Amino acid sequence: MIPTTARLSDAFWRAAAYCLHPRVIALSLAPLLIAAGSAFALGYYFWEPAVDAVRATLGSWHLIDMLLGWLDYIGAAGFRSVMAPIVVLALALPVIVVLSLLLVALLMTPAMVRMVAMRRFAGLECKRGATLWQSVGWSLWHALLALLALAVSLPFWLIPPLALIVPPLIWGWLGYKVFGFDVLADHASVAERRRLMREHKVPLLLMGVITGYLGAAPAAIWAIGVIAVAMAPFLILVSIWLYTLVFAFSTLWFAHYLLAALQAQRGRQTPVTTSVVLEQLPA
Repeated sequence: MIPTTARLSDAFWRAAAYCLHPRVIALSLAPLLIAAGSAFALGYYFWEPAVDAVRATLGSWHLIDMLLGWLDYIGAAGFRSVMAPIVVLALALPVIVVLSLLLVALLMTPAMVRMVAMRRFAGLECKRGATLWQSVGWSLWHALLALLALAVSLPFWLIPPLALIVPPLIWGWLGYKVFGFDVLADHASVAERRRLMREHKVPLLLMGVITGYLGAAPAAIWAIGVIAVAMAPFLILVSIWLYTLVFAFSTLWFAHYLLAALQAQRGRQTPVTTSVVLEQLPA
């Protein structure tokens, strides 16, 4: 039996190589265009009202008003004008991440899973354990749970160590749930999918956490400070592109790992099934 670490490593490098495939690059254009178009359309219609609402809310908080007064006193008055836009961007970023993940799951995952299956697992039977709409519903439900977890965990983000731990864990859990389900939707039966998700829960969660940290990396481009507000349209486009690439890699990693695990599981079951049939034959 191949060790789990070897399977993880093998699937990792295969996924990285597949990301350079022209078909994968072409598939990534659709989520990028849709997510970027949606972000810019929402920004065009709701940016100013959102900034005004956040500015009014912050102005009503005495503690924030004291902080801004202190910043004025030390000569950082310019921060007052950009604080509300920075808050709006910070609140919009998780929505952009979830939108990118859902678009990758809907528009890229089925095609990439078929590509991996055709190239590596041509003899793997498709048992159609879930329909497209079941996959969409599963993804939307867990995306809402992830957004709720992010909202509940916001106070912990003020603690520096937790700010580097909590969001990637949430993104990792979401990736584990969404990509694990979608990768197995066509090839595994319901029973096979549940068994694989149960037996491989630890490595799949590890993969989810790693990709969660990879997904958190694009947020670092917003760390340039006040300049991020002026460069917001460009940075949003770059962020969406990076998230699309990260989630495409995540899908391929899960596909290589889980389809190999499914093939191995069926291989272990075949001798048992044959022996049972032979026992039932008349002497």
